[in-house]
Order: sequence, then C-alpha cells, then structure tokens
Amino acid sequence: MSAIAPQPLYRQLLAARFDSLPATVRALHERSGAHRYHGKVEVERGSGFLSRLCAWSTRLPSAGKGAIRVEIDGAHHRERWARHFAGRAMRSRLWVRDGLLCERLGLVTFAFRLDVELLAIGPAIVWRVARVRALGLPLPLRWFDGVTAREYERDGRYRFDVAARLPWIGLLVHYRGWLDVA
Repeated sequence: MSAIAPQPLYRQLLAARFDSLPATVRALHERSGAHRYHGKVEVERGSGFLSRLCAWSTRLPSAGKGAIRVEIDGAHHRERWARHFAGRAMRSRLWVRDGLLCERLGLVTFAFRLDVELLAIGPAIVWRVARVRALGLPLPLRWFDGVTAREYERDGRYRFDVAARLPWIGLLVHYRGWLDVA
C-alpha cells in the first residue's frame, strides 16, 4: 500500500478555486520540498512606539526598498517560510486547521480565511483574519480589520501586497513587491 502525498496547503484550502489562479501564484504554492525565490520589495513601517513594539513582537521587516529572498520549505502538512529583507529574516510557520491557514509570526499566531477573488488586477488570493492569539491568548478580531494580504500575477510575475494597521496604533507595516517564480 502506498502513502498518498498530502496536498499543498493552499490547494487544500482553496480546492477547485486554486485552479483559477494565475500560473505563477499556483507554481509558488504547489511545490513541495524546499524552494528559494528572489525579487524586489518596498517596505513602509509605522513610527510610533506601540507600532514599533507590535512590529518587533511579530518580527516584521524594517522600512526600506531593495532585494527580497523568500525560502519556503513545505513538508508534512506544514510550511516554513523565511522572508529575507535587507539581510534580516522574518520567519513563520504555516499549517491548516479548521479550514483556516494558520501562521505563527513571533509571539502571535494568526488564522486566515483564504479566498480567490477577481480584482481589477485579475484573480488573486485574498487573506482575511479569522482569529488571532498572542502568547496563546485570544485577541479581539475587530482589532485586525486593517490587516490585508493579496497574492496575484502581473507582467508574468508573482506579486504580493501585505499591510497591517491596528486601531489606535496605525500602520505597523506595508510591504509589497514581486518574486521570480520559474
């Protein structure tokens, strides 16, 4: 009897909708094992004390513009991501639980509901926050209405746009850019 290989996380969550995504988005999320991608990124950061503290606790990147390297290692129903911005890594672990994509970033664990939407830029994966825990304690979901993420393709390149704003604190981070997915 042969073991059935687990489906990639995004295919598990998006099912048939996964096939409607552009080729570069599918390619990035369908590969198993370890892969490395290179591209360009622009990062904005909030400047207030609470913004910096929240960004530190989730290991968000510093402000700047330049090269990005993303390493994804997918195995055993989990993925490890390392996003390298200006020589500093933002590491996270991803897994599926209760139909949600869970991601641990530093001291915080997010659970996202993923969907495929047709935006002006074309089909995109849209991430919406469904749950958040910090140090294992649940946080009010309404605090995270300003957290958005999209993945799409433009000009034959995989593109990403991620922003996090919190009430009373403002901008934590907004990073966007592209990766070569060959």
